Amino acid sequence: MPLVAVLTEAAPRAIGPYSQAIVVPAGPLVFCSGQIAIDPRSGELVGAGDIRQQTQRVLENLQAVLQAAGSSLLSVVKTTVFLVDLGDFSAVNEIYGSYFSEHPPARSTVQVAALPRGAQVEIEAIAAR
Repeated sequence: MPLVAVLTEAAPRAIGPYSQAIVVPAGPLVFCSGQIAIDPRSGELVGAGDIRQQTQRVLENLQAVLQAAGSSLLSVVKTTVFLVDLGDFSAVNEIYGSYFSEHPPARSTVQVAALPRGAQVEIEAIAAR
């Protein structure tokens, strides 16, 4: 059973050797790569120094990838949030909660030393289809 790589212009292209998401055709899950705050049209990082703006762009990118894979934020079962500064946790939660208000998915949050392109936040997801 071949895996299906997801590629949508509504989210930034992968900046390395990975897919935006992978779908198992006979399976019920979509595995989304981590998204950072890159504007898919300009290819530039948005919201430098503004964790709220970056989190919103990340979730918009994730939403676009999920839609291209035949899923949605409503079907996300697990996320992992990577933060350069755990001091941003409450600001990220505020924006994150507005996207996952009903039945929020299971989640892990991890502080990391750095993220690609100087991003402050990255979010990956697993969703049902």
